[in-house]
Amino acid sequence: MKTIEHWINGGPVPGSEQRTAPVFNPATGQERARVALGGSADVDAAVTAATAAFETWSESSLTQRSQVMFAFRQLLLEHEEELGRLISAEHGKTVDDARGEIARGREVVEFACGLGDVLKGSFSDQVSRGVDVHNFRQPLGVVAGITPFNFPAMVPLWMHPIAIATGNTFLLKPSERDPSAANFVAELYRRAGLPDGVFNVVHGGKDAVDAILAHDGIEAVSFVGSTPIAKYVHETGISAGKRVQALGGAKNHAVVLPDADLEFAANHITAGAYGSAGERCMAVSVAVAVGEVADGLVEVLERKAREVEVGPGDAPGTDMGPLVTKAAQERVEHAVGTAATQGATVVVDGRGLKVDGHPECAEGFFTGPSLLDHVTAEMDAYKEELFGPVLAVLRVDTLDEAIALINANPYGNGTALFTGSGEAARRFQRNVRVGMIGVNVPVPVPMSYYSFGGWKDSLIGDSPIHGPEGIRFYTRPKVVTTRWPQPRQQVTAGFSFPTSS
Repeated sequence: MKTIEHWINGGPVPGSEQRTAPVFNPATGQERARVALGGSADVDAAVTAATAAFETWSESSLTQRSQVMFAFRQLLLEHEEELGRLISAEHGKTVDDARGEIARGREVVEFACGLGDVLKGSFSDQVSRGVDVHNFRQPLGVVAGITPFNFPAMVPLWMHPIAIATGNTFLLKPSERDPSAANFVAELYRRAGLPDGVFNVVHGGKDAVDAILAHDGIEAVSFVGSTPIAKYVHETGISAGKRVQALGGAKNHAVVLPDADLEFAANHITAGAYGSAGERCMAVSVAVAVGEVADGLVEVLERKAREVEVGPGDAPGTDMGPLVTKAAQERVEHAVGTAATQGATVVVDGRGLKVDGHPECAEGFFTGPSLLDHVTAEMDAYKEELFGPVLAVLRVDTLDEAIALINANPYGNGTALFTGSGEAARRFQRNVRVGMIGVNVPVPVPMSYYSFGGWKDSLIGDSPIHGPEGIRFYTRPKVVTTRWPQPRQQVTAGFSFPTSS
């Protein structure tokens, strides 16, 4: 059985702990590898390597850093298929979906390729007589990322390219459920010419997370995961004097107005709800039907849910793969049963799905798309982040009621509105208390030159991820005030607070 090791100082290392955890193929339910579980000694070894590498990498030229990023970007493109199949084998998502997450991560690498322009400072001439002021930004040092299972390539790629391109060194703690993508990316960095120690990977669970949060040598931590853990990471990291990005959970609503094209809206909501088996923080988990559109919308959503092809992620024609673990499968199917007992109508029941034509998948972690109608805001299916292929339909009378429903929800990650009305769209986007909004776009993930982050319990603290906010997070500013007096010029030094006179 293969053991997936840590990656420290330019190569794989077994680590100090003698503990491992299983890595499953979710489509078959079979163990495919073991992953090393690191602790404080492994984190310390990675930080030691990263600290030494920071001394030279932080002094490297912008040209050198850009060249590494360009080479890394090309390698990601060349190995997209291989990395995609690796992700599919450990996560369960389709290979096409995995290639999509790699492409969205690669966009951040492309943004990092142009940081020479973004990092330019400013200059103010003659702010006082003979005095000029300029500013610039410098890297923090060793920074870390703690990332979730649902995007083993993309979410880390939203962090480390910007951190590294701005001159920091990086320690990644990926999910132990699908760890191989992190080591694959580390090898691509090595081939791209990144010096040893600049990018490191320590696998593990809570022990590794706590070691990262407590380590004095780590200046900042980026986290994506559930809201309870995001709050824990934020509070623990801040109390240890670190900068912290902490992105939490979500309950994303798609509002459908009576003037919307039902086929168009239902098609995109279906893809947003069931793509990647609903294991996305931007998944559409709630459809809000406004007014007389409800019955027609549910009818089309039912048809489209039944058309979703469920199977192993590497099989041609598969739309949706399995959930990542047996526990996730059981939790989601229990939630569907609970919704029925609480009064929801189970229009499409995905429980107990058997994958036809794939006998090897008999023990896989599959559940089919489930569609629930007549859900209310008091039901568990609405209140909880199910993180699975379950779409709940809530019915309201007006757009204002839909906006109020969204604003009352504790999460505020993403939302969408399907309409042909510009006035309604403008009112919606101005009034919803949500960080990322789509108009006729079900999964409004921003491009790399914007920043990703929600509101309320979807973002703990105030620092979104990648884009301009990523630059600010991984660097700190310096402001320099200069005077160059002429030789033998007498300048009187004042004891009062300096002014611009």
